[in-house]
Amino acid sequence: MPRPIRAHIHTAALAANLERARRSAADARLWAVVKANAYGHGIERVWDALRAADGFALLDLQEAERVRALGWRGPILLLEGVFEPRDLELCSRLSLWHAVHCDEQIDMLAAHKTQQPQRVFLKLNSGMNRLGFTPERYRSAWARLNALTQVDEISHMTHFSDADGPRGIAHQWQAFCTATQDLPGERSVCNSAALLRHASDAQVRGDWVRAGIALYGSAPDFPERSASDWGLAPTMTLSTRLLGVQQLQAGDSVGYGSRFRAEAPMRIGIAACGYADGYPRHADTGTPVLVHGVRTRLVGRVSMDMVTVDLEPVLAAGVEPGFGTQVTLWGRADTGAVLPIDEVAHAAGTVGYELMCALAPRVPVLAE
Repeated sequence: MPRPIRAHIHTAALAANLERARRSAADARLWAVVKANAYGHGIERVWDALRAADGFALLDLQEAERVRALGWRGPILLLEGVFEPRDLELCSRLSLWHAVHCDEQIDMLAAHKTQQPQRVFLKLNSGMNRLGFTPERYRSAWARLNALTQVDEISHMTHFSDADGPRGIAHQWQAFCTATQDLPGERSVCNSAALLRHASDAQVRGDWVRAGIALYGSAPDFPERSASDWGLAPTMTLSTRLLGVQQLQAGDSVGYGSRFRAEAPMRIGIAACGYADGYPRHADTGTPVLVHGVRTRLVGRVSMDMVTVDLEPVLAAGVEPGFGTQVTLWGRADTGAVLPIDEVAHAAGTVGYELMCALAPRVPVLAE
């Protein structure tokens, strides 16, 4: 019998989340962001559920090839643009649109020999201070691109750093409006957080929105709002089974470093999941799990292949030959109970994005 850990990808939930994002997008077109192998879900697994999007946005040229191989003939956007001159040849062959965020990328375009002018998204650094031209240099970068025969249409984009929090987007939105004033071309500024929280303003919505984490059933502004608050459904479940049960006495410790000690007699279960499966090692005692759909907690340190869980709330849990009680690390249990990935991530001091993307190759994945 194979090891019982499994990840399930819920394709109906992906399609429902896409539709939810569309409601916020209103008349704007929608990029389905599938970078990082569709946030750990697998591009091929999410493809059918997300193909109603207007375009796919990603980082990796190989991922762009995979999307084209699936039959997609619509727009594909490289969110970080090209990394070396020969990448432009693939952009021409696959009809990829790509971001331009630095002078070196403009230089590559200027030297590129092509009969097919390319669609680019000029990126403004409006305050995130990662990629993009500063407001002072943005218009000169646009003028350089506009003069190139290798460039067709120039769109405008930026990325909000605080759309999910109290600072909001006003400071960056003003910088974007000033830098792009009177310049022709489509606009794209909304990530998932801006789409859900700020896109009621048609100007902010712009021409294209970039739906990422919202498609995968995670709230971009957790814990202020939950996924269910936004009408989003979980798209990934990580579940396993109990391998063993131990009865502790008061004072007994659990796991490496004896980080947990029982204050009274208690029953614990050992489940087949560890940091080699992508579960966060820094998750500590108290991180929520479901056992047979009943909420309980981790106790002790996460090991490479195992976690230990408190069985006091679900004393009927146990191990039968080949069929231990189900343990849900995040997502939807067989009973229908849901453990949001954001709650697990928050308890472990990280974000749902990381848990999705960290799913290890050794975990079997089933799409349904």
